[in-house]
Amino acid sequence: MDKNVQVGDKVKVNYIGAFTDGKIFDTSHEDVAKKAGIFDSGRWYEPLAVTAGAGELIKGFDNALIGMTVGEKKQVTIPPEMAYGKSGDHPLAGKTLVFNIELVSIN
Repeated sequence: MDKNVQVGDKVKVNYIGAFTDGKIFDTSHEDVAKKAGIFDSGRWYEPLAVTAGAGELIKGFDNALIGMTVGEKKQVTIPPEMAYGKSGDHPLAGKTLVFNIELVSIN
């Protein structure tokens, strides 16, 4: 039986983060970053390793991981209050974000 992500599991995920108009602002995929014009040669493009439910990610992304199985892909739309807040200093504050998430592994 496939294991589902539980709070506290160490997981790896690939993701593409975009605005509601489809403009990509972040990704774990180098080819996607290059195509979107956001490639940064100073970072590693690889699955993101996090502890599910530990608050290492924005709340909406963190919540989306719970219950996923390895290989599962999902798209989640995250309102500002579950992301970077309705207002504030963060450049993504006040924005609704759309993430395509793929669960790579559960350790």
